Amino acid sequence: MRVLVQRVSRASVTVEGRVTGEIGPGLLLLTGITAGDSGTDGATLAQKIANLRIFPDEDGAMNRSALDRLDAGEPSSILVVSQFTLYADMRKGRRPSFVQAAPPDVAAPLVDAFAGQFRQLGFTVAEGIFGAHMAVDLVNDGPVTLWLDTAELQRPRRASGGPD
Repeated sequence: MRVLVQRVSRASVTVEGRVTGEIGPGLLLLTGITAGDSGTDGATLAQKIANLRIFPDEDGAMNRSALDRLDAGEPSSILVVSQFTLYADMRKGRRPSFVQAAPPDVAAPLVDAFAGQFRQLGFTVAEGIFGAHMAVDLVNDGPVTLWLDTAELQRPRRASGGPD
């Protein structure tokens, strides 16, 4: 499972001229599913994302998580948008291959379950429409954009502390 996390001032998704999901301050989560992903992957990433210290504290340092903001009664919403193109393979030719992306009957329930994990944590959650052509509008705050991949999270860290 891959998630591109963007800290936003606001974000929305529109399908066929109708806004289907909209948030104020919080996180936009572009979400891709691959074969072999499970609900456990979604639960793991939801916990990781909710606890990422990427929001500013009173000194402006990134020391607060979305959960910290939620607990303090500050606005902190989540917009989940499915995006199979996160699994594009561009190593050969000029047209991306999407064979690593899970088929819709596998991916759709996992994206829904992923959004549900944030609801269980108490967040207001908005979503795109799976499989639809969506227009995503956002104001990236910072900008802060992070890439999370369950395969990379499971890899052991190097002991040297240097770059991978």
